Amino acid sequence: MTAHGTAPEPAEHLRFTQYLHLLESVTGADENDLVAHILDDPDALMADSAVCRHLDRRAAALLRDPRYPLWADGLGRTVSRSAFLTRRMHEWTLLRDILLDGPWTAADLLGASDWLQRKATAQHSRLPPPALRLLADQGRTRRVRKAAAQLLASSTKPPEPS
Repeated sequence: MTAHGTAPEPAEHLRFTQYLHLLESVTGADENDLVAHILDDPDALMADSAVCRHLDRRAAALLRDPRYPLWADGLGRTVSRSAFLTRRMHEWTLLRDILLDGPWTAADLLGASDWLQRKATAQHSRLPPPALRLLADQGRTRRVRKAAAQLLASSTKPPEPS
């Protein structure tokens, strides 16, 4: 107990907060080294969580940026020891491919996690109609199917007369 009668913050919570702070300010070549260091933490779940937040933030920022493939390749190698982070990186790349008319298949999108399908429908109204139709018809959850159907309907509506 502390002087104020509360339990001290657990060490892994302090490290998590420190990692998030470090990841917010890391740049360039230091990013992969810092991520590798964090993934060496004895609390693998906490480390994956901190790195996932960073990965999500950076991937979202770079999604349409031409630097994305180089960044994803480097960070992808660094996170390859974590199945969860590897899948998350793969799914960000799949989302990018779909949005930028890159290579993807129906099996890729339908086999993606609930997270990716929700991300695609919730934040990317610029998803191409073939992807929207696929998610509207066969998305993993009712929520995804409904959101995709609404996006598809709104993208095919004729413009309102002025």
